[in-house]
Amino acid sequence: MRVLIVSDTHGAHRNLNRALKEAGAIDMFIHLGDVEGGEDYINGLVACEKHIVRGNNDFFSGLPKEEEFCIGPKKVFITHGHNYYVSLDPQQVKDEGRARNADIVMFGHTHRPYLERGRDITVLNPGSLSFPRQEGRKGSYMIMELQEDGQLDYFEHYLN
Repeated sequence: MRVLIVSDTHGAHRNLNRALKEAGAIDMFIHLGDVEGGEDYINGLVACEKHIVRGNNDFFSGLPKEEEFCIGPKKVFITHGHNYYVSLDPQQVKDEGRARNADIVMFGHTHRPYLERGRDITVLNPGSLSFPRQEGRKGSYMIMELQEDGQLDYFEHYLN
């Protein structure tokens, strides 16, 4: 199973289109907030299962603030992250994931890619496709692949 994970597109779809094209066939799409009205565009463009949460710039959005679901045998907790102060440190969102018995926690908001694989929990942020803040300032996203044996592989991708 291939999962495309993006965040912080802020209504700009050019790099989202590029990421979808580069990713190829996917089985699930996850957007970690700040779509800024782009959910209808995404719903029309992405045919597979989708999970999209509301970010701090998604004013008046009907999107959920957070979501929990399973990818294969793994429990996933997704949130934009601003309510957990992820710009300061990911510890609070990691603790929330543990409290929810999540195997994987995904967040956005910082516009910087982040991946921490621990023994009991993996915490990740795909960065921002539209307004990256990490060194080099290239739009970023992640692909997660669930193998048949339950192994999870994560791949960070940067747009040129």
